[in-house]
Formats: sequence, C-alpha cells, structure tokens
Amino acid sequence: MRHLTILILSALSIQLSYSQINEIGVFLGGSNFIGDVGATNYIKPNQLAIGGIYKWNRSKRHSYRASLIFSELEGIDSNSDDPRRIERGYEFSSKLTELSLGMELTFIDFNLHSGKKLITPYLYSGITVGYHDNHYFENNVQTPEDTSSWAFGIPMALGFKTNFMENFILGIEVGARYTFSDELDGSIPDAKELQQFRIGNINNNDWYVFSGITLTYTFGENPCYCVD
Repeated sequence: MRHLTILILSALSIQLSYSQINEIGVFLGGSNFIGDVGATNYIKPNQLAIGGIYKWNRSKRHSYRASLIFSELEGIDSNSDDPRRIERGYEFSSKLTELSLGMELTFIDFNLHSGKKLITPYLYSGITVGYHDNHYFENNVQTPEDTSSWAFGIPMALGFKTNFMENFILGIEVGARYTFSDELDGSIPDAKELQQFRIGNINNNDWYVFSGITLTYTFGENPCYCVD
C-alpha cells in the first residue's frame, strides 16, 4: 500500500512538473453591429472594445481560451447604404458585456519554448454570452425598457499571432459573433406587451464584430510536448 501511494504521488508530481503554459493579457480594438438598424458592413469598427483574455495552451496546436470584453454597440441608419434605412433614420446605442469560452486552433505548431520567432494564423470558436440593456423604438426614438437580457451566440474569429520579447505574444484578430437574439438593436422588444413596436426582419438574428489586437504574457512550466 505504501509503495502504491508513493507511485501515485510520483505520477502526480511528474504531471504537475509538466504543467501547461498560461497566457494572460488584454484585447483592444473596436466593435461594429450588423442587424436591423444601422449599416450592414461586416467589418467597420465604430466603437471602442476593450477587455481581458486568458489562454491555457494544451498543446502546440490548440488552446482553451476565455475572454471578457466590454463595448458599446451602435447602429445609425444614416450610415447605411440602404436608402430605406437612410429615410427611416433610426439610431441606437447599447452597452455590451461579453463573456466568451472556447478553443483556439493554430494552423502551424506554436511551440513557445522552441527559442524561435513564430507566426501562425489561428481560428477561434466556442460560445459567447452578452449582457445588454433592452430598448425599443417609439416614434422613431430609442426608448429604454428598464430591463436587461443575456444574448447567447457563437464566435467565429480569424487571427494571426507572433511571439516577441521572450514572454509576450502579439495577435491581430477579427471575430464575428452570431447571436441567438434579435433584441440587441431593439428591433424586437423584450416585453410581450411591447411587441407592436417590432421593426425590421424578425427572421434574422443580430450579429456583431470585434476587430483588434491581443497582447498576452506567457508563464508556467514547460508542457510535456516541449520535452526532448
């Protein structure tokens, strides 16, 4: 029994000595909204987006990732290329707090302990949840509902990242979020008694896009895949 305990503790010690590399840092960029109000450009940041990001590099090719990003979504019909929206003239702005969890996959092995300059494209996806205030349009004016909702969605991000200054990684990323909600722009009020104020296409859900840079600092023991 004593020998078995020693073996188990030894195995745990070996596993812990090969702990995965961690990254922690910031996201800084902009956001733009795609829905029933405002312009429909896919990538056209018009509001600041800022937040924090954490990654657990499970191997040279994939990482588990979490982020918390704050922004203000904005839609202005007069900035649209659609003459009908320009004539309508709706405007909205809504603060958004987004939590995202998922996996990041690199196209090329990204071994942080190789001692080499590395650069690789990557993909990120998972699940997001955005917290926002509800509103609707009455007489063409954004009107608050004094309630808030959670909008779940799927992130789809493409980026490039490179290591520099030994422990820092710089990334450039564009990430679209498809949501399962049509309430972000107020085109569908949250309250049932306000459904007469619906506008736009009720069959299309809302999208928003974060475009920007990530800067992370790496720390932790060499993972097992780095051992020669």
